[in-house]
Amino acid sequence: MIFLRSLLFNIAFFGWTAFLCIAAAWVALLPRPSMMAVVRWYLGTVAFLERVVLGLRYEVRGLPHLPAGGSFLVAAKHQSAWETMKLHLLLNDPAVVLKTELTKIPVWGLFARKTEMIPVDRGARGRAVNSLLEGARKVMAKGRPIVIFPQGTRTAPGVYHNYRIGVGVLYEQLHLPIVPMALNSGLYWPRRAFFKKPGTIVVEFLPPIQPGLQRFEAMIELETRLEAATDRLVVAAGGPATRRPAGPSQEAAETDSQ
Repeated sequence: MIFLRSLLFNIAFFGWTAFLCIAAAWVALLPRPSMMAVVRWYLGTVAFLERVVLGLRYEVRGLPHLPAGGSFLVAAKHQSAWETMKLHLLLNDPAVVLKTELTKIPVWGLFARKTEMIPVDRGARGRAVNSLLEGARKVMAKGRPIVIFPQGTRTAPGVYHNYRIGVGVLYEQLHLPIVPMALNSGLYWPRRAFFKKPGTIVVEFLPPIQPGLQRFEAMIELETRLEAATDRLVVAAGGPATRRPAGPSQEAAETDSQ
């Protein structure tokens, strides 16, 4: 049954997405608010396919922890492509930090640029930090939430990956609160996997880390809380706990020494 559901979903999802990228490319010419309404509609259709074809639903916890207004940081675990397609349904017009290369993909990249994400040049570290801050300041001026994946890449449940410098730089330079976002999506929609499982993905927003800490302290606080909450969600759904090194991540330690 899982094979059949996964096959049908993959056909429907990729076929529907390819069709819209061609048939609705003109939407990118609309004013941004109108285009974003269409983007959210598309993401809603994907969630509908997940429910009907895969039997995959999601539950959101901790919404009261999101600030009522203004810009703030969301430091989200990244286990799957699933959460990248839900951010605009979970948050009010978020700007997501992403690789510059993604904005160069035909058609999709056009939409990414028009939605005003935060592309980062991941070449030399200095260029990456400068492009990150430049894009984030523009978004902050518009009062939009900023989403960053602090580990910088998709990380499977149970696997440890260092937290990178970006989230600490944004916290220190922009003086914004960080809302950690835990999830267990990788158990149901694994990275680069054909099979997708039925069930309920849980997304949980944790209490914010308020401005005022040193960068190193904030990164330790974020990693400690976000990893613990993610492990709790993953283990409760039958997945593996993460084996983490003792003390702060190497990346965080290197960041503090600069």
